[in-house]
This record gives sequence, structure tokens and C-alpha cells, in this order.
Amino acid sequence: MAKNPILFSHVLSGAPDPDGPTDIAAALRDDRLAWAHLDGTNPSAQSWIREELDYLDPQAVEALLDVDTRPRMSVVGDGLLVILRAINFNEGEDPEDMVSLRMYLDTRRILTISRKRVRAVERMNVGLREGTGPLDASAFLVRLTEDIVGNINAFQSELDTHAEALEDRVFGGQGDHVRHDVLDLRLKVIAARRYLGPQRDALIKVSQAQSPIIDAVTRREIEEEAFKMTRIAEDMDELRDQAQLLREELSSQLSDRVNRNTFVMSVVTSMFLPLGFLTGLFGVNLGGMPGLQSPIAFEALVVICAILVIAQLGIMGLWRWLNQRKSR
Repeated sequence: MAKNPILFSHVLSGAPDPDGPTDIAAALRDDRLAWAHLDGTNPSAQSWIREELDYLDPQAVEALLDVDTRPRMSVVGDGLLVILRAINFNEGEDPEDMVSLRMYLDTRRILTISRKRVRAVERMNVGLREGTGPLDASAFLVRLTEDIVGNINAFQSELDTHAEALEDRVFGGQGDHVRHDVLDLRLKVIAARRYLGPQRDALIKVSQAQSPIIDAVTRREIEEEAFKMTRIAEDMDELRDQAQLLREELSSQLSDRVNRNTFVMSVVTSMFLPLGFLTGLFGVNLGGMPGLQSPIAFEALVVICAILVIAQLGIMGLWRWLNQRKSR
């Protein structure tokens, strides 16, 4: 026997909650304002929706069962099809890998479906069970949207705080230890940002929708959440640019370090090149080499090498001084 795909179900109008899948299907059909939340990974979810909710528009059914979704909103008959993304709080998964929540709402029924746990839905379930939940579809949509947007805002604030800490460390000379953290921040921002723009647009469309469940109060409240999503998306854009700037600064610091090391090696090489030439020249075992019979020949060669080193240092210092004057 197939496992029941319904995770939560409630009647929002104050009547007793549905008792079993059959009563849930009946509540979604009659005048009771009922809500059912389904597990999208359950193999029987698709057949249950198509059999028990055959009165829904085929477009809405297809969107509710779609595996790959992006935030959107469509007016379907007297109802709304709303797909949003929420922060992923599931254990072992990345928060920026946002989970999809599909919703169909009209004045008589609410159907939600997700393929992973959505904490906002679980909190809604607890509120309805404790008698503190919404009493109509408009309030349901507003509360769920506020919960989702609030968690996205908190996630963005955490990223912002983390980015400021990384910036202090990078410009404070600790870039060697935060290279991986900067890359991780950039990837998180990019992953989350791809959903924020479409989600903002979806909420704007919800606030502008002509539907029985979007009254004046609901419209203003959804507009406010759309404004918040706009600000979050803009802040994410700034974070993305900030992460890119930090990445470029780290690359610049690494390049400067390599250039300094290369310069030092070049100086050392140029210092020892003439010395190596002299020692190699005087090291040949051929007749006629000057100083072979002189007891002070070695000391003279050492003095000549020292004078050569001092002369090189003087030339390099003069060259650097002239370059500094030209750059002024």
C-alpha cells in the first residue's frame, strides 16, 4: 500500500481538522477552507493530486508536480499558483541551495507541496495546531511569505557580516588564510542570487494580481515583502561585487609577493654573475695565469670582488633613486 503523501492538513475556518486522506480530499472540495501539505517525493503524490483534485486546472497540477522550478506566479481561474524558494535548513545541506515551495490558493482551498523540508511550512503547521494560525487564504499567503523572506533576510545579513570580517582580514595582511573563505562566500552569493531576482518579480506579480484572495490589505503586505526582496537582491549584488573585489585583492597581493621575490632573486643573480665569471676565469688550470707566483694574489682577487660588489650596489642604488625621481 502506497504511503500517504499528505504531511499536514488543517481547516482554517475554525472547523475540526480533516480526519484521514478521504476527509482531507472532501474538505478541499467543499466550502471549508482547508490546507493540505504534500511530500513531493512520495510516489503517490502525483496520483493523489490528479485523482482527488481533478477539478484543478491542468496547468496548476503540472506546476505543482514539476521537479525543477523557479519562483513565479500565475493566476489560474479564481486561484493563484505561487512558487517560492526558501532557505535550506535541512541538515547536511547548504542554506543557499534554496528549497522550492509550490502553492495553489483560492478562497476555498490551499494546497502546498515540497520535495524537502520547509521550516516555514512546519511553523505554519504548529501555529494552526495551537490555534494561532491564519483564518483565510490571504493571511496564510502573507504569513508564509513573511516567514520565507525573513529567513532570506537573516541569511543575507549573516553573509554581509562574514564578508566584512573577511575584508578586514584581507586588507589587514592575512589574505593567505582566507583565500578559501572568500571563494566560498562568492559561491554562496552566486547560488542564492539566482533565485532572489525571480522571487522578487513573483512577489510583485502577486501584489498586482486581480484575485479574490488579494484584497487591499494583502496587497500592501505582499508589496512590502516584495520591497524587502528587492533590497535583499541589491545587497546580494553588492556582496557579489565585494567578494570579487576581495578575490582580486588576494590575487594582487599574491602577484606583488611573487614580483618581490622575483626581484630579490634577480638582484642576487646579478650580484653573483660577475663574481662567478671572475672566479671561473681564475680557476682554470692553464699556464700564464697572473698571480700564480704571487703570495698576495688570492687577497687581491677577494678585494677586487668586494670592490665589484660595492660598485654594483652603488649603481643599483643610484638607478633606484633616479627612478623614484622620475615617478614624482
